[in-house]
Amino acid sequence: MLRSSVQRYGLIVLGSLMGLFACSAANTPGEVEVTGGKIKGTVTEQLVTYKGIPFAAPPVGELRWRPPQPVTPWAGVKETNDYGNDCMQLPFPSDAAPLGKMPAEDCLYANVWAPKDADGSTPVLVWIYGGGFVNGGASPAVYDGSEFAKNGVIFVSFNYRLGRFGFFAHPALTAEAKAAGDMLANYAYMDQIAALKWVNENIAAFGGDVNNVTIMGESAGGGSVHAMMQAEQVRGLFDRAIIMSGGGRSLFGNRKVSEPTPGSLAGEQYGLNYAEKHGITGTDAEALAALRELSPEDIVDGFNLAALFNPTPTDKPTWAGGPMQDGEIITATTEEALRDGNVAQVDVMVGATSMDIGFNMFKDKAGLFASFGPYAEQAREVYDPAGDAPFQAVGYSVGQDRSMQEPARFVAEQMTEHGKKAFYYRFGTVAESSDSPGAPHASDIPFFFNTVAAKYGDALTAQDAAAAETIHQYIVSFAKDGQPVSDGAVAWQAFDPAQSNMLNMTRSGQMEHGTDPWKARLDVVKAAVEQSN
Repeated sequence: MLRSSVQRYGLIVLGSLMGLFACSAANTPGEVEVTGGKIKGTVTEQLVTYKGIPFAAPPVGELRWRPPQPVTPWAGVKETNDYGNDCMQLPFPSDAAPLGKMPAEDCLYANVWAPKDADGSTPVLVWIYGGGFVNGGASPAVYDGSEFAKNGVIFVSFNYRLGRFGFFAHPALTAEAKAAGDMLANYAYMDQIAALKWVNENIAAFGGDVNNVTIMGESAGGGSVHAMMQAEQVRGLFDRAIIMSGGGRSLFGNRKVSEPTPGSLAGEQYGLNYAEKHGITGTDAEALAALRELSPEDIVDGFNLAALFNPTPTDKPTWAGGPMQDGEIITATTEEALRDGNVAQVDVMVGATSMDIGFNMFKDKAGLFASFGPYAEQAREVYDPAGDAPFQAVGYSVGQDRSMQEPARFVAEQMTEHGKKAFYYRFGTVAESSDSPGAPHASDIPFFFNTVAAKYGDALTAQDAAAAETIHQYIVSFAKDGQPVSDGAVAWQAFDPAQSNMLNMTRSGQMEHGTDPWKARLDVVKAAVEQSN
């Protein structure tokens, strides 16, 4: 970390004093002072929970497509007993983490679960949800932070803008941002930066240790962790990172704001296409005002995660696809940043599920294996040695290895090369009530959070609960001191590229540590990717 020992000592002392002051100044249990004013949470025997804390001004009206602005101070004590609105989106029925609150444009709220005895030295874990950057929120039941707090970790979650609210470019916006000296395009990342700064400034009031903060995210949230590791604006504000199914090379593409890239229009062109669809032309302030006057529903435009994977063909696409290289937050691809070491130098935990996201763009095995270039025959030997494997199965295995499995290992390799510890895993645990042959994307969340009861209800078994407890302990331990340990479970060793070692969380919830059983698969994917670069 880029903190001197003097700075760190000063922050420790300041954090302790703030924690003590907050406790002594509170009029009632669960009352603390944060940026904006006093808040009061819900006090139970073990925990104090705060939900719906404003960490930025509502990004509505003239603040749509602007960096998050400071909260307006409030008088008296704000009750923070319920989640704020999740950010504006179009929910879909099959969401693995259904929202608990109605979406709205006014959505920049944080939530804190703290042990009742937090004393200023309590470690902190900050959660960034996934959902393809078009869905998601902090309110789903599986994201409840109670189990972390019960185990001595302050848990923080927050909302960030989604879809075109979170990622949008237009020449008029570019002009406005440059005139004001603002960042542009990646408003969702700006929200995440604001939330991490809020944690840094306020977590001591809850008894948290500002010098022991871990960030964690899954899917788009994992990609966001990569972004926060790259962002200079939050460098030094966290000490460890957990990346769950977040890719590691270029999962979310290589898009730029004002110029096209291979396979992608310029972000501004997507914005112009969208504006034209709604009858708005021009690139001046008048056009921007018209865009800001559109209803939230018009901005969503019927788009969600389901539509993302089933796009309607069009000559004028209107969705940029999410993050863009903006020159300030994101200056390179994730792969480039990792290779160059232009990321936060922190220890990481990184992995994917055993049936993660995988896309097959090929019509037959010949085309699929040809995509490996000079490694085509090697790929055939690894993925289809007998030549009789179903094409669909082979295509899926290759797809998930390219998008999730090998990139996760790549992250572990690069962070190790930069002198940091990486703890590499594959989550394959399947609830006993499920007949899935492996662990689908996002199925690891209730096990990591130990919220399997909320996920499976009456179908929960003792085996499921035991697996969740074991896995949860690893996460808690990593958040506390950087070493994932779980009572009675196998020791999880830091990644060694020569061994390609990992923690394999098996289908039945057993923990196995050793060489990655998919090493040969990932080796040929790596060889093909790096040969083509």
